[in-house]
Amino acid sequence: MDETEFWELVDATREAAEGDPEEQADLLVERLLALDPDMVLDFARHFEARFNRAYTWDLWGAAWILLDGVSDDAFDFFRCWLIGQGREVYEGAVHDPDSLADQLADFDEEIDGDGEELGYAADEAYEQLTGAVAPDLGIPPAASEPLGAPIDLESDRVLAERYPKLWERFRG
Repeated sequence: MDETEFWELVDATREAAEGDPEEQADLLVERLLALDPDMVLDFARHFEARFNRAYTWDLWGAAWILLDGVSDDAFDFFRCWLIGQGREVYEGAVHDPDSLADQLADFDEEIDGDGEELGYAADEAYEQLTGAVAPDLGIPPAASEPLGAPIDLESDRVLAERYPKLWERFRG
């Protein structure tokens, strides 16, 4: 599975789920079950690489604004959700987290921002296909700390200055 196929699968399931992350995860498992186990592992590698790439202070600050505070686990689930939004939103957010203010047409913090189940879709599909737990994916692990300069997430002033568009739209 190449990168284009990965994103096509993400997009197709998001659209079919009408943006509901839990429904998207269920659909993703269904679609992955139609593939062979090696393709499912390829999908998992693409997902994990993007998950690790999004482990940055800049994105944590954006998530903090969108969700009115984010724990370590909630930031993990946010990164899964971000991948589930598709290539354009994901790449835009990784490059410029403040751009999420323009990229997200709607954002309901009761539904959006938590894609925990998306993070398990490939593992679940692999296990159903093979009866075994997915092997190590052979990609470098995430950094122990978010990449980039730490941000004082408790400071409204810092967040408003660093993310003016997000702050205006979601907190202003």
